[in-house]
Amino acid sequence: MPSSPRRSPASAHPRVPRRDWDADGLAAGVRAGDRRALARAITLVEARDPLAYEVVRALYPDTGSAYAVGLTGPPGVGKSSLVATLLRELRRDGRSVGVLSVDPTSPFTNGALLGDRIRLTDHFLDPEVFIRSMGTRGHLGGLSEATLQSMLVLDAAGKDVILVETVGIGQSEVGVLGSADTVVLVLMPGSGDAIQALKAGVMEIPDVIAINKRNHPAAKTLLQELRSTLVLERNGWTIPIVLTEAVEEAGIDELWAAVEAHRAFLEASGELERARRRRLGAEVFALASARAKTHLERAVAGDPELARLLADVEERRLDPLSAVQEVLERVFRIEGSDGRA
Repeated sequence: MPSSPRRSPASAHPRVPRRDWDADGLAAGVRAGDRRALARAITLVEARDPLAYEVVRALYPDTGSAYAVGLTGPPGVGKSSLVATLLRELRRDGRSVGVLSVDPTSPFTNGALLGDRIRLTDHFLDPEVFIRSMGTRGHLGGLSEATLQSMLVLDAAGKDVILVETVGIGQSEVGVLGSADTVVLVLMPGSGDAIQALKAGVMEIPDVIAINKRNHPAAKTLLQELRSTLVLERNGWTIPIVLTEAVEEAGIDELWAAVEAHRAFLEASGELERARRRRLGAEVFALASARAKTHLERAVAGDPELARLLADVEERRLDPLSAVQEVLERVFRIEGSDGRA
């Protein structure tokens, strides 16, 4: 491993009384590794509770040490199984780990299955492991809007490694780049998803490729296809392809060694710190855009004049760009816009 574990054993973590769970109390509990405080803080983050902003603000100076690994790929290729085996590998080495498993949210009910934790039951009682499922809540890119904020909370809690498993939804999976230091693309031979991934452009995002179910007869064929089809070099880094078998824990040490090698490469070149700065800057704009969109939707829903504008567009009495101009002027006081702002 590239660095020593950050924390003392979890048995040494003091518990913070619930009565102290204002912003300062929650922040203190998270720093101390209190699982209840950590769970509560992430719940507040997901709910966009105003208290969450205060907690994250207090914790932010304590972040920047955890290493984030994103696992992405088509559904059914074994991402959750790989997460479980990687988790065992990391715990054997004494690493504290946070796991965020992002599940798809129904566009009809806004509910999410949140079932991936079933595969991680062996680690529920481990005080140095924190596992949380999150819904995408309609957010494209396979990651919920709250994911990065939750990662900051886990980082401040002293987790050495944060594993983020994303929804396999194709090209918009590139959203994982907004939060992970190393991206692992998981593929499975014989499913046809690998070719679809090639077409969708998903193959442009990984730092490491894992072909799961390496005992499958088509595993080596897929390996050769990837090597002959892809340019496995990016900015001086040669993308390794690792054959794994999650159920048998085969190839897991090689997979983690590839992740460590990528981390060492990033650190040696100074790119790790630069990339983290870029991502945090992008997060500001992403959150601002999301808040602006929510504000706009609420403004339109509560303003009869804006509702009339939409009706005029629907009835083809007003063109969309003219409507945009009026909306921006009324909601955001952006005057003189030609609709391209």
